[in-house]
Amino acid sequence: MFFCVNDMAVMQAWAEDQKAIGTHVNFFADPYGTLPKHFGMELTHPGPIGKGLVGRSKRFALYIDDGEVKYQALAEDPDFDPAGDDFPEKCMPEQMIAAIKEIQ
Repeated sequence: MFFCVNDMAVMQAWAEDQKAIGTHVNFFADPYGTLPKHFGMELTHPGPIGKGLVGRSKRFALYIDDGEVKYQALAEDPDFDPAGDDFPEKCMPEQMIAAIKEIQ
């Protein structure tokens, strides 16, 4: 499942572009940023906010099993890359799969 602080039209276009329609991968819109706020992942660093990026989300990934967060990854460097865009490796599938295997 992928979510993004964006509207459903953008998420639908992204899913189509990634050829995810009809697969087990789902794209969800979260235009109000409810999920990042709940998990404390709202991007509040003054750098991005100063450029007009208000109400955005940090780049993060969660492994949730039976309603419990078992693993959380955050691609953030508060001094260099507060959004986690330049070095997203911690949240990429390979890293998440390796972390999940260790937990299981």
